[in-house]
Amino acid sequence: MANDLGFIDPTAGGGKAAVALAPRPMDLAGKVVGLLDNTKEQGTLILETIGKALQEKYGVAKVVLRAKEHYSKPATGALIDEMAQEVQVAIAAVGG
Repeated sequence: MANDLGFIDPTAGGGKAAVALAPRPMDLAGKVVGLLDNTKEQGTLILETIGKALQEKYGVAKVVLRAKEHYSKPATGALIDEMAQEVQVAIAAVGG
């Protein structure tokens, strides 16, 4: 009966090709790390705390913090390109 209702199975996957993950560095010492704030509540505070910890514990040389325009929108191509030119490792926030 459920098949007659036209539901879409969210576990069935999509038609998009899988994107390969970028190579991971062996460590973060001396690296520039980009943190992408999703603009949700406490996102900036969480990322600033993570940035400080990465510098203190893992020797990250520099932390670059950028923010998306709005949490409901993807990061713009320009923002992604800017970060890609400036950082070696990127982390996206999931605040909430």
